[in-house]
Amino acid sequence: MTWPKRVREKLKTLPDAPGCYLMRDREGRIVYVGKAASLRKRVSGYFREYARRSARPKIRSLIASVADFDVVVLGSEAEAILTEGRLIKEYRPYYNTLWKDDKRFTLIRIDLQRPYPRVSRCRIRKDDGAAYFGPYVSGAASKAAAEFAERFYGLRRCRSRVPDEAAWAHCNDDVIANCSAPCVGRISPEAYRRRAEEACAFLRGERMEVLRELRGEMERAAGERRYEEAAALRDLLMHLNRAVKERARVRKTPAMKRGEARRGLEELRERLRLPTLPETIECFDVSHVSGTHCVASMVRAEAGVPTPGRYRRFRIKTVEGIDDPRAIGEAVRRRYARLLKEARPLPDLVLVDGGITQLRAAKAELVALGLPELPVAGLAKRYEEIVWDWERNAGNLVLPERSPALDVVTRLRDEAHRFAISYNRELRRKRMRDSLLDEIAGIGPAKKQALLARFGSVARLARAAPSAIAETPGIGPKVARVIVEELRGARGEEDGDAGA
Repeated sequence: MTWPKRVREKLKTLPDAPGCYLMRDREGRIVYVGKAASLRKRVSGYFREYARRSARPKIRSLIASVADFDVVVLGSEAEAILTEGRLIKEYRPYYNTLWKDDKRFTLIRIDLQRPYPRVSRCRIRKDDGAAYFGPYVSGAASKAAAEFAERFYGLRRCRSRVPDEAAWAHCNDDVIANCSAPCVGRISPEAYRRRAEEACAFLRGERMEVLRELRGEMERAAGERRYEEAAALRDLLMHLNRAVKERARVRKTPAMKRGEARRGLEELRERLRLPTLPETIECFDVSHVSGTHCVASMVRAEAGVPTPGRYRRFRIKTVEGIDDPRAIGEAVRRRYARLLKEARPLPDLVLVDGGITQLRAAKAELVALGLPELPVAGLAKRYEEIVWDWERNAGNLVLPERSPALDVVTRLRDEAHRFAISYNRELRRKRMRDSLLDEIAGIGPAKKQALLARFGSVARLARAAPSAIAETPGIGPKVARVIVEELRGARGEEDGDAGA
């Protein structure tokens, strides 16, 4: 079988990196979304002759329908798992039979703003000031981590905002030593809060000695032939290790204490030999789908903590295809050309997501703007190395795993990555929305704008009754029926099951 030319060309440039891939049919519709630890190995496997001959019927049908594909390169396999879920929910491809419900990954929540914080699990992260941990790919792991944090640190399970004796009268947790019972004064509010903060530190992976203690208990139980107890501890350890050590870093932005951030900035100044403390850091990242919808993000940290109100985003205009360094260069040039024009202060440090090529592109733009002394560094994803001082070949800087400086730069890099992806997704959604209405005969720009102004989105428009659509200025009953038939027909094609 001969594959289309564009497929053959893309296969030659597939990166050996984790990410997601989107298969398209001859009409350009996304028919399948998948994830891979190595995009090169996984995607290439579909286009080998043995796959067409020997794969399951569903896969053979998919392969026969593919006329093009796109890839999204990500930082880790865990990130690919989460991104796959979001893409499937967004595009609802024909051949995907999983992820079609509205399921979200589990989060662990501790609201330290409450008088007596408690541990809970949820699926939606809200901007409510609480500490969130996750998302967790494994529901069993998140449940084990939440229950262990409750028991080990003696945190309450009752739902009262301020527990009292009435709540205590119907609770047995303190009797079986699962709760420190703040409701009847067995622990002071200050001591209880310290326990809640320790539970947060454990869920962030900062109290690994707890797991070592559990492992010691498991080994003692096994040595004393208490095998059932040892097996239970083994399973608990497995879940806790998975929850604490391997939790996904996507959208991970727990609040940093100002003191920790300050120590990180001081370490950065010392290790990078900066002339001043990097009180303001601006970090750039790029997002695209196989070179299309290329955007860049700039996120800013002040005193080491991200400040969302100062973020900026760029729609890349001068770069075609996959060229992250040039895209980074364009964003850097546009950002600092504007700051110079408006006579506004420059940051103390510029950070770019990537290695030596991204760093060189950013540095070249700064030199062209007359800013050769503005410090700039790159953060390479694979080993979390800081690429620094490349002109003098000083080599990459590897910070210790628990380094406050590493926390500052990786947190900012992850935030830039999240912000860039969200902008890329927004542009793709807009394109899909516009293209669906553009394909309907009789719907011009004015009618499209009127429909979107009335219903807010194509999804809501598709669910509306023809009589309601007909009330839109310029839309009569006949056109309303056409709109409903076209939009619901398009959704039905995308929602079809792979076995249909």
